[in-house]
Amino acid sequence: MNPARQVAQNLNPFRQRGFSLIELLITLAIMLILFTMMYGFGWKRNQMTQKQRCQGNMQKVFIGLQIYANEHDERFPWVTNAMSSEDAFDVLVPKYAADTAVFICPGSKDSALSPGESLRKGRVSYSYYMGRRAMDGAAPLLSDKQVNVAAKRAGEPVFSATGKKPGNNHHKYGGNFLLSDGSLKASPAAAAFDLPLTTNVVLLNPKP
Repeated sequence: MNPARQVAQNLNPFRQRGFSLIELLITLAIMLILFTMMYGFGWKRNQMTQKQRCQGNMQKVFIGLQIYANEHDERFPWVTNAMSSEDAFDVLVPKYAADTAVFICPGSKDSALSPGESLRKGRVSYSYYMGRRAMDGAAPLLSDKQVNVAAKRAGEPVFSATGKKPGNNHHKYGGNFLLSDGSLKASPAAAAFDLPLTTNVVLLNPKP
């Protein structure tokens, strides 16, 4: 070997060494952390995008609800003894809503539903104000999962403020409301407007 090259290697013994296994694992861990911060469930920008997609799903659900109401004296689905929003929404499938994917909020971690199968066999992402009619205008008809099924005043918790269940479809960044006229409203974790429950209207949450 060339004496000069040997001297250079002796002076810089790490010159030819590649990554060790530990260094590689640390690098991968840092990359994973950065990816999770940028694109993970709780990242604000990600959830703002998912809230827009969620609104699209709600509008698709509303089409089915509207067709149902047109055939049932302007009344949206009412199911006697319904215990969850799955019970009420189930009457829409498959006649009024063949695509069960629209009942899952893209911002949530809820599992996909089997196409055309009874919603009672799975879990949906949306709360439902059962008892509404098409003529109820700006009254809320469905929303992202709420923290409970009570009536709420503006400023009271309606969605998770911590990102933990319940009511965390969009982590801690609020949720969407679909009104009985088909329009949409967004709200932070604390209700942006009053959400009363009038006579013959009950709020159903999805199964826990």
